[in-house]
Amino acid sequence: MPRPKTIYSSRPRNGRSSFNSRRPSRPGKQYIHPSKFIKTAKPVEEVVYNATHSFDNFEINDLIKRNVISKGYETPSPIQDQSIPAGLEGRDIIGIANTGTGKTAAFAIPVLNKLMNDRNSNALVLAPTRELAIQIQDECKSFAVGSGLRGAMLIGGAPMGPQLRDLKARPDIVIGTPGRIKDHVERGTLNLSKFNIVVLDEVDRMVDMGFINDIRQLLGELATPRQSFFFSATIDNKVEALMRTFLNDPVHVSVRTGDTGENIEQSVIQYQGNMTKIDKLHDVLIDEKVAKVLVFDDTQRSVERLSKELQSRGFAADAIHGGKTQGARQRALNRFRTNEITILVATDVAARGIDVADITHVVNYSQPNTYDDYVHRIGRAGRAGRIGYALTFVTSER
Repeated sequence: MPRPKTIYSSRPRNGRSSFNSRRPSRPGKQYIHPSKFIKTAKPVEEVVYNATHSFDNFEINDLIKRNVISKGYETPSPIQDQSIPAGLEGRDIIGIANTGTGKTAAFAIPVLNKLMNDRNSNALVLAPTRELAIQIQDECKSFAVGSGLRGAMLIGGAPMGPQLRDLKARPDIVIGTPGRIKDHVERGTLNLSKFNIVVLDEVDRMVDMGFINDIRQLLGELATPRQSFFFSATIDNKVEALMRTFLNDPVHVSVRTGDTGENIEQSVIQYQGNMTKIDKLHDVLIDEKVAKVLVFDDTQRSVERLSKELQSRGFAADAIHGGKTQGARQRALNRFRTNEITILVATDVAARGIDVADITHVVNYSQPNTYDDYVHRIGRAGRAGRIGYALTFVTSER
């Protein structure tokens, strides 16, 4: 009998893996007229929300309640206030909310509560990126301290050995990315037939990243009946079809506040030639208004090169991309969160799942593939009602 572990006691170690590299290749860049990158910010007035519950009066396990309150949680956010009671009742939930609204607690609290009350239950949590999966793990771990629940983290970029060990210990909850979870299912190291709870976080991003078929396959392996939590910032036709197929009489909770980018001051920087481009970026970064910056570039190689160039110019910068080990990516992200560095250069894929509240500027050093990608990029600035800034480099030759 494997030695029981507290939830997620084993963190992924550094390592490389190609398991999560099966995404379909995306089409080439669409031409986006530079005028689409110019827009004056319209500050979004925060609406005061009067919660109908408190964390103290949610009908949850006393241990979870103590852990939640010890973290300073008192009044639930709108998505938490409306989702947690329905989740505790066993209802399927569709949650529509912007990033940074407390979605993780909205599903984690009812899921962990059910796992503690019914030891025959198992939960699967799918996230689009390794970084988001780790954020979910950390939050769940803090809520479940002392519960005896066991977990497994299944993500690419981490060695298989620790994951296989955790799976042999029969985890109560499995968190991971679709590609690596699918690998374990196909290897026969993960049997989903007894998993009767499933969470899909940022469904729209997983679909956008090409995981739609993997998600359908994994959902088809799960137990029935089951409880499902689908959280998304937007719903398009593909996401809606997925929800219709796999959800049973869901409760709809929508607390999305306006369109991403309304409170972002958007403008362009024209350049001619690479030397002019890097010098113009330098000028942007030395502006006293620029406090914390996320810079996007196209490829792993260009991101690494740009990061080193900025370091050579005296900037506190680092890079995050798929070519780095998970440990190196997490260290760079932690340094960015704690202001040890103030500039993070990233590829689109590596940046998904980054939730850092105080980013002031997003710089599109290379233009995004699509306008939707642009919207997702710039939405990382201007959180919590603040004005953010988005600067996009455009060549003056066209």
